[in-house]
Amino acid sequence: MGNNHKGFTIIELLVAMTVGLVVMAGVSMTFRSQQKSYLLQEQMAAMQQNLRAAMFHMEKEIRMAGCDPDHTANARIVTANATSITFTKDIRATAEGSLPDGDTNDPSENITYYLNDSDGDGLDDELRRNDLNGIGDQVIADNISALNFVYLDQTDTKLDDGAGNVTLSIPQIRSVEITLLANTGRGDRGFQNNTVYTNQVGDTIFGPAGDNRRRKLLTTCIKCRNLGL
Repeated sequence: MGNNHKGFTIIELLVAMTVGLVVMAGVSMTFRSQQKSYLLQEQMAAMQQNLRAAMFHMEKEIRMAGCDPDHTANARIVTANATSITFTKDIRATAEGSLPDGDTNDPSENITYYLNDSDGDGLDDELRRNDLNGIGDQVIADNISALNFVYLDQTDTKLDDGAGNVTLSIPQIRSVEITLLANTGRGDRGFQNNTVYTNQVGDTIFGPAGDNRRRKLLTTCIKCRNLGL
């Protein structure tokens, strides 16, 4: 019997290696694409959850602004600015679960909501809640790009002096529109955000940033049922 030990030629090896490299490159690109998509969805979900939780906190408390069952506490909206609000309410005495006591000197009765933009870049800012009589200043949400308040009277007419301040018209406030803009913690490579974000009355509150952060806007209008009583 003759010996026939033919193997692969150089050309066949090169073709096989090229095909293998193409397949591996395809697998790698698919993996990277899926990983990027997963990370983006994870960040978007975290951003939306963060945004909704922050809005829930503010909506719940601002609705109670001016609560004064005995009409002796002078509970009211104290300051009303475009980017912050301070209000008082009489909802308890010193002890937890106690009845209102006619003043606003107890925990959770003198509240300020504001945005802490420590570096002035409009990124990764903190929505803060300052409980003057209680636990003090605390972070409610991070990665917030903008916080905006609009104040309306009983006819749903906007109250301000042209700069978002309503100092002289505070007693006329009956509703508060809140607009909150959150951003993802990390940028999305290949994406550029040039969106201009506005509140419900069309005022620009942020943008265009020209960065690669994804953002989500949430807005609501709160009827302050205790104001004007």
